[in-house]
Amino acid sequence: MEIRRVVVTGLGALTPIGNNIEQYWNGLVNGVSGAAPITHFDATKFKTRFACELKNFEVTNFMNRKEARKMDRFTQYAMVATEEAINDSQLDLEKIDKDRVGVIWGAGIGGLETFQNEVLNFSAGDGTPRFNPFFIPKMIADIAPGQISIKYGFRGPNFATVSACASSSNSIIDALNYIRLGYADIMVSGGSEATITIAGMGGFNALQALSTRNDDPATASRPFDKDRDGFVSGEGAGTLILEEYEHAKARGAKIYAEVAGGGLSADAYHITAPHPEGLGAKLVMKNCLKDAGLKPEDVDAINMHGTATPLGDIAESKAILEVFGEHAYKLNLNSTKSMTGHLLGAAGAIEAIASILAMKYGIVPPTINHFTDDDQIDSKLNFTFNKAQKRNVKVAMSNTFGFGGHNACVLLKKLD
Repeated sequence: MEIRRVVVTGLGALTPIGNNIEQYWNGLVNGVSGAAPITHFDATKFKTRFACELKNFEVTNFMNRKEARKMDRFTQYAMVATEEAINDSQLDLEKIDKDRVGVIWGAGIGGLETFQNEVLNFSAGDGTPRFNPFFIPKMIADIAPGQISIKYGFRGPNFATVSACASSSNSIIDALNYIRLGYADIMVSGGSEATITIAGMGGFNALQALSTRNDDPATASRPFDKDRDGFVSGEGAGTLILEEYEHAKARGAKIYAEVAGGGLSADAYHITAPHPEGLGAKLVMKNCLKDAGLKPEDVDAINMHGTATPLGDIAESKAILEVFGEHAYKLNLNSTKSMTGHLLGAAGAIEAIASILAMKYGIVPPTINHFTDDDQIDSKLNFTFNKAQKRNVKVAMSNTFGFGGHNACVLLKKLD
């Protein structure tokens, strides 16, 4: 079977440092921190009282209030980012074959706020089960791709990928392969998350996964820094329109990049901790390079998973050194989570977008909030600390690793 080439023809982003692609990119290159005190609920008694929330976002600017009330915030975010990506792609929705357009969407948790609120409302009552009829349709993780397909009439493959923080990278890889193998011509891929909630923050605090730097939220996300103390929760969405190359060329589409390959692996080690030697991380990057038919020395930049957890940053850095050898010191490495926080199931999508924009503009966004080197991380590696760096990026890698040991890696390259 012929393996077809796949390109990116549309982008959409809704992030804590910008509510569209232009704002997001400006935030990235200028090293803006999205962390601030939580406004979604009263976090006074929580161990962590800050997060990377969306700023100046009002959903009724994008849909009417009646529609919005039928959706959890994670689906609202998906709809907004996807509308931008569809518009950006300049697809003629009247001319394309909608039977050949699908939607694969990532969400690590889905409608957590809906679930939380319905249970709290029940527990506050007299025991009579009075639940919102939209409770289940709002909560389930697969409702986001469902709602996207309903709005645009896309009848191709449609499902959700759930692999914790790797979810939206999995969606991109699945979309890549459906087009490669001829099952679709266009796929809407990406992910969204809205877990800055009572249950989300309380649960991650119980795991001791979050930074508790309440006195200085803006510098709390510190990937690779000696004094890092956990990740910062983020929310939002990212959408990539993937399209078969000849199909895109025939309609004169703007092409951002080629999706060269995708890799998957499992740590098979622990439910939350990475393998200390980064075995799963090594394997996923090797698998990705093999799938793309590229060599380690072909890669210019890696947007690392880089969550600012004590163990994760060390394991991923070790893995890069083993996979890339001496070439590792020639790479621009970065963690955009230092600015956006960790968007969980949406992380892979917004970080793949950051990699594509780095190729487009020849600038690698920084890893902000670096103050002190960690002697367990090779200081000769270029983590693009604190300031964006100009670089001609021809091939970029994006890593995402999730609880449960799920690893996903995407390789993007400039079109030949």
